[in-house]
Amino acid sequence: MEDMMTTGHVFMAMSLDGFVARPDHKLDWLLKQKTDGEDHGYEDFAANMDGIIMGRNSFTTVLTFEKWPHEKPVIVLSRSLAQADVPPELQGKVRISALAPDALMASLAEEGWRRAYVDGGQIIQSFIQDGLIEDMTITLVPILIGEGCRLFGEIDKDIDLELIDTTSFPSGLIQTRYKVL
Repeated sequence: MEDMMTTGHVFMAMSLDGFVARPDHKLDWLLKQKTDGEDHGYEDFAANMDGIIMGRNSFTTVLTFEKWPHEKPVIVLSRSLAQADVPPELQGKVRISALAPDALMASLAEEGWRRAYVDGGQIIQSFIQDGLIEDMTITLVPILIGEGCRLFGEIDKDIDLELIDTTSFPSGLIQTRYKVL
């Protein structure tokens, strides 16, 4: 049987002006959106993933949430955190890795991961640059926050995308799915 590389998949919300978080990584602008129980597909998306890869900033932001939101294994890519920095209640659920994106994906493939949810602006940027993202679901939120952490940064070559579909919601959110070519 041929070894298959783990594929990366993105599911992110972004302000209309292109930010995924405020400069201090807070998500207050996103959490205050009134969506009246709309199903944006996150549960179905997450159910098809073997686990989550996120960066240090996303990890420290999620730690401020009232409840840990992830049931699947989480890998935090960081050169500054150690496994001892993971709170005791998350040991066994969260692990820290300093591997480069391609090495991490190869390692995860050996562990049996086929699909990884890649989360966090800087991590997504590095995975896109390395050609490790298969598709992206981007939800535009009808708000301008003026500054913050961008989803997409500078790139050294064009990255072609193919539109899969677009859905608009009564709340004003617009969700677009792309295949990365």
